[in-house]
Amino acid sequence: MREIVHLQIGQCGNQIGSKFWEVISEEHGLNATGIYEGDSNLQLERVNVYFNEAHGNSGAGNNWAKGHYTEGAELVEQVIDRVRNESESCDCLQGFQLVHSLGGGTGSGMGTLIINKIREEYPDRIMNTFSVMPSPKVSDTVVEPYNATLSVHQLLENTDETFCIDNEALYDICFRTLKLTTPTYGDLNHLVCMTMSGVTTSLRFPGQLNADLRKLAVNMVPFPRLHFFMPGFAPLTPRGSQQYRALTVPELTQQIFDARNMMTACDPRRGRYLTVAAIFRGRMSTKQVEEQMLAMQQKNSNYFVDWIPHNVKVAVCDIPPRGLKMSSTFIGNNTAIQEIFRRVGEQFSLMFKRKAFLHWYTGEGMDEMEFTEAESNLNDLVSEYQQYQDLRWTLKTIKPKMDWEYI
Repeated sequence: MREIVHLQIGQCGNQIGSKFWEVISEEHGLNATGIYEGDSNLQLERVNVYFNEAHGNSGAGNNWAKGHYTEGAELVEQVIDRVRNESESCDCLQGFQLVHSLGGGTGSGMGTLIINKIREEYPDRIMNTFSVMPSPKVSDTVVEPYNATLSVHQLLENTDETFCIDNEALYDICFRTLKLTTPTYGDLNHLVCMTMSGVTTSLRFPGQLNADLRKLAVNMVPFPRLHFFMPGFAPLTPRGSQQYRALTVPELTQQIFDARNMMTACDPRRGRYLTVAAIFRGRMSTKQVEEQMLAMQQKNSNYFVDWIPHNVKVAVCDIPPRGLKMSSTFIGNNTAIQEIFRRVGEQFSLMFKRKAFLHWYTGEGMDEMEFTEAESNLNDLVSEYQQYQDLRWTLKTIKPKMDWEYI
């Protein structure tokens, strides 16, 4: 059994994490007390990947430095002890999954501190995060750009795969697609959980493709720093309602590639896909799924880089999510994700060049130099995405041999 240790940190991480557990408990036929009430042996076949639970405490007042250096640092050894206990009781630990937001203090500051500590202790295990990006539309605090930039600086070096969940995109989906005039955090969290449930399907149920975190990373990450993914889900249904209409595979395929279904507030049509993974759930023809995905790629070949052949991978799982006949989850590594980093970077530099709110951070022992380095690392990431977006391979014939070069 290849177990995953799940951590949820901060207010946002705990709200999303709790909802995630509700959703996957239902999928595995477990009731609130952990008793099995399901109807299929497949529900239990890989249940130990996730199930076993532990608890934590405190808060960092929206200050990354408090979470990373002062209050978080006092608590981190207790957390790592608990992680160690869980890891040692695993038969074969595949890695860690962390749910947090990048805008607050605890999820961002202490979250990245925990990632660093786990990385030191388990350098050969996969580190996977579901990271909620801040946005002006759903903003809790004015210092979000500081906290997010300092966090991305850490995530760049210390995670293997990060699913970027963007509050702005979630808000737009609720407002435009689900027609909710005043979306609540409950509505936003519902969307995140459907996506997390889909992304982890091939880890929790028997299947062929991307059957563990390492395989997913190998298929999805062409360059170590470019490991920030854009998740999507179809069909999108409001919380509490069920989709009785049986969707078709072509409709699902169309929807997951639609910019409006992306959980990250950037338009994939303004970038190019380096890699894509799609997880289809429900009773359907695998052959039809593969044909539809191939047709989508051929029809939109300009939106996929031409120098990574076969860069779209598909998995099919018989068990649909609760209340749906079939669904599809999308994971895209698209160069357009630079837009969210650029957006955060611009807000960061507006405040940082005037040193606004900086005293809250330096007062916790931080150095201004760390801000400068984080800003520079974020800008480099944006440039790297742009570089690979513009890259084209040309076949140049040189007698007597053929040679590849890129321009």
